[in-house]
Parts: sequence; structure tokens; C-alpha cells
Amino acid sequence: MKTIIFDFGNVVGFFDHYRALEKLKPFTSLSPQEMFASVYQGPLEDQVERGLLSSAAFLRRARELWQLRCNVEFLAHAVADIFWKNPEVCDLIPRLKGRYRLVLGSNTNAIHARRYLSQFAELLRHFDALVLSHEVGTRKPDSDFFHHCQRAARAKPSECVFVDDMPANIDGARACGFHGIVYQPNDGLADQLRALGVDLA
Repeated sequence: MKTIIFDFGNVVGFFDHYRALEKLKPFTSLSPQEMFASVYQGPLEDQVERGLLSSAAFLRRARELWQLRCNVEFLAHAVADIFWKNPEVCDLIPRLKGRYRLVLGSNTNAIHARRYLSQFAELLRHFDALVLSHEVGTRKPDSDFFHHCQRAARAKPSECVFVDDMPANIDGARACGFHGIVYQPNDGLADQLRALGVDLA
């Protein structure tokens, strides 16, 4: 193995959209569940994560859908502030640096990326390349996303391991020739990497 590619959300860092929705709840008559469904279970998230919709347009549309009485600045802060560290993976990454090329492969948007790139800056300096969906114009599990990852990996897919929490994304990675690990917390990620020949000494 030459390159290890990590998803960000619920791998490097955990996230929960309901952290934002609870902060916004006082400014609307909608429930957090209704708010979640209207944005995160509809086309809006896909559009903004593919870079088809600007951050400003996304926030305007979300404010309309959520019938919010707060200003856009408060909304933007709430939407972004949803991440926290996953120690299991964060402690592993420095042990891989130097032995392997490290790539971040994330379905994300500019609002979230700006937040976690700052919040996790000390950790993310270990990465050699970032593949962010809103910048490359495609999302996992589309094959084009994995082609971007391979270019960033500077290795053959058979020399790369993709770590992601979504089985569909790992299916997509494997279809493109990558080795894949479906990440679950405390499910022996280090041992799964070793089984693929990754040196964690």
C-alpha cells in the first residue's frame, strides 16, 4: 500500500446536523426533524456539495425552507458548527504520516469545509492532498470522484486504501479498484489496515 484515503465526516471527525438545528429551533415554528428532511433529505444538499449551488444561495434557500427569523450570519455559523474530533482516527493519522501518502476524500460544501479545515488544521497538516466534492464537482459514490482521488493519491487504485463510513461509498471505491474499509467506531480500524499490509509501527 502506498496511499490511504480517509473520508472526513464520521471518520476523521464526527458531525451531527441536529447540533445546528437545535440552535435554530427558537427562530422557526418547524421542528428539527422537519428542517432536516427539507434540506438534508432533498436535492439541496446534493447541489451544494457538487458545487452547483453557492454557499450564499444555499443559505438563502435554507432560510426560506426553514422559515427562519434569524439573520443569515447566525444561520451560517450554526450550520457550520457541527463537528467534533474522533480520537480513534485522529490518533492514528500521525502514525501513518511519512510511511504513506495521505489524502482526504470528502463529500462536503464550502461552509462545512471552511469550518473543519480551520477546526482540524493541526491534524489536517499531515495530509498530502484534499479532494473536496464541492471543488471537484462530483460526489461519492460517483466514479469521477474516485478518479480525482486516484490522481491525488499518485498511486494505482490497487495500492490505495479508502476508509469511509458509508457502505455505498466503499462499494464505489472498490468498483474503481481501491481497497476499502467501511469504518465503524471502535471496530478495529488499525487491525483492518494491518490486514491490508499497512505498517502502523
